[in-house]
Amino acid sequence: MLPHRLPGVSRPDGAVTASPNAAYRVLARKYRPRSFGDLIGQDAMVRTLSNAFEAGRIPQAWMLTGVRGVGKTTTARILARALNFIRADGSGGPTVHLDETGVHCDAIMESRHVDVMEMDAASHTGIDDVRQIIDGIRYAPVSARYKVYIIDEVHMLSEKAFNAFLKTLEEPPPHAKFVFATTEIRKVPVTILSRCQRFDLRRVEAGALRAHLAAICAAESVAADAEALALIARAAEGSVRDSLSLLDQAIAHGAGKVAPEEVKAMLGLADRARVIDLFEALMRGDIAAALAELAGQYDAGADPAVVLADLAAVTHLVTRFKLVPEAANDAALTDVERARGAELAGRLSVRALSRTWQILVKGLPEVQAAPQALAAAEMVLVRLAYAADLPSPEEALRLLRENGAGERPSGAPAGGGSPSSGGGARLALAAGGGMSDPIGARAVAQPVARAEIRREEIQLARFEDVVALAGERRDIGLKAALERDVRLVRYEQGVIELALVPGANPAVVADLGNRLLDWTGRRWVVALSSAEGAPTIAEMKRAREQERQEDARAHPLVQAVMARFPGAIIVDVRDAAPDDAAADGDADSALATEAHPPYIDD
Repeated sequence: MLPHRLPGVSRPDGAVTASPNAAYRVLARKYRPRSFGDLIGQDAMVRTLSNAFEAGRIPQAWMLTGVRGVGKTTTARILARALNFIRADGSGGPTVHLDETGVHCDAIMESRHVDVMEMDAASHTGIDDVRQIIDGIRYAPVSARYKVYIIDEVHMLSEKAFNAFLKTLEEPPPHAKFVFATTEIRKVPVTILSRCQRFDLRRVEAGALRAHLAAICAAESVAADAEALALIARAAEGSVRDSLSLLDQAIAHGAGKVAPEEVKAMLGLADRARVIDLFEALMRGDIAAALAELAGQYDAGADPAVVLADLAAVTHLVTRFKLVPEAANDAALTDVERARGAELAGRLSVRALSRTWQILVKGLPEVQAAPQALAAAEMVLVRLAYAADLPSPEEALRLLRENGAGERPSGAPAGGGSPSSGGGARLALAAGGGMSDPIGARAVAQPVARAEIRREEIQLARFEDVVALAGERRDIGLKAALERDVRLVRYEQGVIELALVPGANPAVVADLGNRLLDWTGRRWVVALSSAEGAPTIAEMKRAREQERQEDARAHPLVQAVMARFPGAIIVDVRDAAPDDAAADGDADSALATEAHPPYIDD
């Protein structure tokens, strides 16, 4: 991180910039950076610009992009100041070393210099606005070294406005520079981007933001708790402006003091320790304790949607600790998060954390859209408590092998299994610790056993039964391939020999073997044969359909219709409904009274 001063507090000459009688300015404006040294979290950009200025390789245009509040417009003004830096004695040139104030510095930073023009493209989107720039750029600057055009939210310009910029941006007069800023870089045409030097301003890390806020609180003589500043830094999501706005609000909310309780109340956050308590209750499967804790946090003023978002954040934190133990060194974490997060990471499996994350992420929009947010949040917690400890397929199969058909003696504990097996159905937590599975074996072993029984009941007497089973299991791709691409050579229980039609995908053979193993619970031998084999099912269907049409065409009534309508063709043939057919079985009567006669297209 770059060392930085606090702009607006004092200057190198000791002059205080803020008078006690001056009108109050919000912190985001009062402590706005005035030099590259004041910027935080943008080391790569500052290094590149410093090298470019020192080498005299200054481009004609820059494109600054990034999320809100990371310093795009501020950086544009600092660039304009660096380009036009002149001391009072007339010395100086373009430089990134702005420790002293030049002739034009104050006017540029306050956006009132005649040669530094700022335009908001959100309200000046048309070609006429760009034409004014093009007409005025030919004239030399009035007092500064360069004319600098700062265009904010440049992605809002119209297509014609962008096109009008192209020639001027590629070959501007030597006294003109452009600085563009945008939050939507993908909306800027590539023809514009190719003419600019692009810098992506990064989100500021929470640790750097917390240190920055602490320095400002010290300068403002405001007592601020480190945990409260960490909460503000986390809520700002990497935006310096957002963090200063929240700090301003927190100082007013706490009557000049920034405390964790006041910040939580202001942001609608739950106590971090209580969120972790709720997380642990859910991982234990203790739904009663989890609902009680949620109700307590709701009564304390926490938003149910925010509680779920905090649970997701805890899940992510524990997962990071599980996979990257060095993540515990993050300065933005509180002591509670660091200690208890590491403890949970040692006891929870990655599979359980992934499942918990999926349920929370899918449940959060439900809570936000529900008319009763608390009720929706409770249902998400119920879903999470009853799903967090479900076993994996491997553990379920092991449970079946250990307990026969999944049955358990009536006096056996709910966890089931032996301690060495982790309780059979205990997925949410690794063996050991105090979080045993209260419902896993009951909720999973018996349904899996029923699925095993259903496997044994599957009877596949013909190849057509295999195709029908693929349809029942919603494997439409395999069903279509079996009907269209394979010719049956031999079929026995457990053995299928197939021949492929020209151009068919040979992977269908392996896919069929794997599916039959999954569906029937036993291994089938599916092999390719060099024999020709029977026609495909699709070919047989087409042959039967053609035969039905020939039979219908030979019927006297159909012949009479076709003679009455020359050029008519038979499109489809449908069987008569049983109730509509004649009782004596006479074919003519059945066809005459058919509810759905043959379709004839003329």
